[in-house]
Amino acid sequence: MKRADIETRKTGRPRSFDRQQALEQAMLTFWEHGYETSSISELTAAMGITAPSLYTAYGDKKQLFLEAMRLYAGSPYDMEQALAEAPTSREAAQRMLAAAAEAFTGALTPRGCLLASATASGSDASVDVKREVAQVRKEIGLRLKNRIDQDVSQGLLPAETESQTLSAMVIALIQGMSVLARDGTDRQDLLAIANAAMNAWPKI
Repeated sequence: MKRADIETRKTGRPRSFDRQQALEQAMLTFWEHGYETSSISELTAAMGITAPSLYTAYGDKKQLFLEAMRLYAGSPYDMEQALAEAPTSREAAQRMLAAAAEAFTGALTPRGCLLASATASGSDASVDVKREVAQVRKEIGLRLKNRIDQDVSQGLLPAETESQTLSAMVIALIQGMSVLARDGTDRQDLLAIANAAMNAWPKI
């Protein structure tokens, strides 16, 4: 008997769906409807799979959401690289805001930010999910803070620059832009808001 036949007998029939494509559909469903209000039936319909396949492939609804959230947030390495490639932390922040404005108003994706919309409701069932989402936001903010600190150390920003405050301002602005996008604010207006906020960035 071939090794492949043995493995098939051990593990059962292989999954007959594209796991990554199904995950992308789950991400869009959570993005549109939130974590708690996305039912298993809605998720499986969007993903094109059965409930048993969902549990087998992803664990449960919470694990599916966390994996979809990581897909949405992207690779930490990619973000580190993007921050490093920006000539200054101000430019890095501006690029983040511009990317947010574009993502929040995409023609083929739900409006707003998955991180903001996914945990908008407040029952105890989603406490641990909210904690995970908050941690992702915190990590993004920390990476931007580190980039700001680098500019301070290189004399590109005043020594008294409060990097934590600046970083938090950008994260808060992104979340606020998500709400406005959900309300129907268009991309150009979001970009105008972002540009106005960047006037608060300290200068040498």
